[in-house]
Amino acid sequence: MAKHDEDFYYNFALKLALEAGHVLKGVTFAKKTVTQKLGNWDLVTEYDRKIEDIIIGKLKQQFPEHKFIGEESTGKDLPELTEDPTWIIDPIDGTTNFIHNFPQICVVIGLSICKEMRIGIVYNPVLEQLFTARKGRGSFLNGRPLKTSTVDDISKALTAIEPEFMKVESLRDKMIERIKTLAIKTQGIRTIGSAAITLCYIAMGAIEGYQIEGPGISTWDIAAASLIITEAGGVVVDRVTGNDVDIMNPRAIGAFNKTIVQDLRKMINDADRQVELHQN
Repeated sequence: MAKHDEDFYYNFALKLALEAGHVLKGVTFAKKTVTQKLGNWDLVTEYDRKIEDIIIGKLKQQFPEHKFIGEESTGKDLPELTEDPTWIIDPIDGTTNFIHNFPQICVVIGLSICKEMRIGIVYNPVLEQLFTARKGRGSFLNGRPLKTSTVDDISKALTAIEPEFMKVESLRDKMIERIKTLAIKTQGIRTIGSAAITLCYIAMGAIEGYQIEGPGISTWDIAAASLIITEAGGVVVDRVTGNDVDIMNPRAIGAFNKTIVQDLRKMINDADRQVELHQN
């Protein structure tokens, strides 16, 4: 098996994330051309493509033998994840936030080797939050070690969810029931509008649980941030099965601190069953 210089990979990717973040911050208040992909809840701007071109272009120049998965260049047709070093990139996570100048936006760079996430970087240049993780070495915010929350009472948990998926007709009733259930049974709900940042907020202990699914969630949304969570002591699971999430098929994910993962999974699944009973 080829020997990989992960220190070099990490340092190169970190420098690139900071560079891309500088570009992103510089155009935050610029006029944007907006187009739809899967629907009016799944948007893209010309800057998504420009920043991805910068990141992938420089990675390919430095590592021509590596593979690449990017939101704008790969699209919905994901390649099979192999044992080769594979960079997984989201140039702007939180595009709707970006369009509205809402500051929860980030550049995401992850690296998988032998089908395992080894490096995760999530950088919000507007709020100057740099989340990083390396397999077996912990996760950090601006160099400070992260640890998930120790809250073990569901009624005291702060949770997160993405209500805009109510625009997807097949999910509408379930989203309404989930939000109602979480609002009643937990301490509160927050919506950040960026999957990667929300996952990182679980790693830093600010949120206890996050549930997201639908046609708008994909590999680049969770690959890097899932490592940041697990290195901080949290879990990212398939919401249906409870098994570790498959980053290449993140159909329905839940990210939690370890103490309430089963409580929140059950709560969301019970809400779904209520809807299914009424529909049948």
